[in-house]
Amino acid sequence: MAKHREGSTDGEAGAASRRWKVGDIAALTGLTIRTLRYYDQIGLFSPSGQTGSGHRLYDESDLSRLHQILALKELGLPLTEIQSVLERDAPDLSEIIAAQIGRLREKIRVQQKLLSELEQASAAVRSHAPLGVEAFTKLLGMMKQSHEKYFWERRTQAERALDRLGDWLANEPEDHIQGG
Repeated sequence: MAKHREGSTDGEAGAASRRWKVGDIAALTGLTIRTLRYYDQIGLFSPSGQTGSGHRLYDESDLSRLHQILALKELGLPLTEIQSVLERDAPDLSEIIAAQIGRLREKIRVQQKLLSELEQASAAVRSHAPLGVEAFTKLLGMMKQSHEKYFWERRTQAERALDRLGDWLANEPEDHIQGG
């Protein structure tokens, strides 16, 4: 296959076709390179092309598929079910977006409830009223639910750092790595 670069044209009837490498997709989506390679390995998200040197190249239709994958994953579907859904029929993008909107509204509702509970706890503490065990337990439960996303984001950042380290090690000469 011919080499492509971001923003290159594919030569077919002069149609412009943007192409992205796996690192570009990782930067655009926040996914790790390792995750994208895994998706390729299991056949969930494979690139539409390659450079002459074998680097993966993704086009706009690939990005659309990745959006569908991420939307379904956010809805809680495991990868095997996502693959099954995508293989059955072309999923309706408007349904996926509508489901994402519903999930986002639910997250906002949970955050607003947490904010309300925190404001009530703050008011109670400021007025020196005791914060009951039930209210404290409820508040802790809501905070735990809210913080799960934070820890997921931290794990993703750690995976990205490990990916960069792995890429660096893969590109280092062996005698340098072994201290020789």
